[in-house]
Amino acid sequence: MMTGFSEAESVTLDLLKTKMAEFARERNWDQFHSPRNLLLALVGEVGELSEIFQWKGEVPKGLPGWKEEEKQHLGEELSDVLLYLVRLSDICGVDLGKAALRKVELNAIKYPVSQKQNQTNGTSSPNTTTTINTSNGNNHTEEITG
Repeated sequence: MMTGFSEAESVTLDLLKTKMAEFARERNWDQFHSPRNLLLALVGEVGELSEIFQWKGEVPKGLPGWKEEEKQHLGEELSDVLLYLVRLSDICGVDLGKAALRKVELNAIKYPVSQKQNQTNGTSSPNTTTTINTSNGNNHTEEITG
């Protein structure tokens, strides 16, 4: 299958944005690519992606036991979601790469690395402080570690 780029070529968001803009322009589809229409198309593709996992229960990393055709289909649906997202961000004038990096930084502030790590999966456990009303009417505050 011809992809228009070599296997050694790095695929960037900018390359995908350019390819999608050319694709739409060549077909005179720009007239249909409003933010609303692209968002609705994106939601539809997310639905198709969801259908792949709908009745499989929890699926381990690496998708052991999946047939090659199933993995290829998954790749196609993931690609549809990515391409619509890239096109939507382009039409809206949002630099998706920079927005994503900013979001990672904001999440790092919102969810700082804890000194205590969950030993079973290596992730940080959030600590929660809660106030408990006791039967004698006194409030008791305690820290609950996740």
